[in-house]
Amino acid sequence: MGQTKTYARTDGLKHMSLILKRSLKIAGHLTSISLEKEFWNALKAIAKVRNRSVPDLVAEIDRTRSGGLSSAIRVYVLKAAQNGESSMENIRNPTEAS
Repeated sequence: MGQTKTYARTDGLKHMSLILKRSLKIAGHLTSISLEKEFWNALKAIAKVRNRSVPDLVAEIDRTRSGGLSSAIRVYVLKAAQNGESSMENIRNPTEAS
């Protein structure tokens, strides 16, 4: 993956979520995507379970989306978690996912 920038945001409940901005090459173009750290971790875990790269998975999401890419990725991750495609353990620590 490309360059990473980090931002922090609070949701009013004293919970801090890091926003990571990463650049990926999608369909031949460099695209910047901002997601919370938790969504990047979940996306990595899903890609690992499916034996795919994150840019490859994001390209698939990009081809089928109807709204913004970051929102489409969040919905994709949520649906994968609801379908049990990746365990919460994998989502929390994708580098140790099996």
